[in-house]
Amino acid sequence: MKPATIDPSMTVDEIMRRWPATIRVMICHKMLCIGCPIGIFHTVSDACEAHALDKDVFSMELLKAMRSDPLADAASAFGERESGVGDRRITAIA
Repeated sequence: MKPATIDPSMTVDEIMRRWPATIRVMICHKMLCIGCPIGIFHTVSDACEAHALDKDVFSMELLKAMRSDPLADAASAFGERESGVGDRRITAIA
């Protein structure tokens, strides 16, 4: 499904990983979010505040790139885990 809005809880890192076409938007605004260790924590609002960008304008540019991305229908890498996958527990041996 192509996004209609930007989920405010999504980080810029997830957005760039899920929709690679958004990377060019970041580059056009001279944002250093690509590869930034803070990108896994920063939402679009956080990044706009840090880079003094208009959030509404920037969000529309991201959405345009997201909708044009051929991977727009891909599942999120950060979505729910499949049942049983990654659910192993480590038990201490006495």
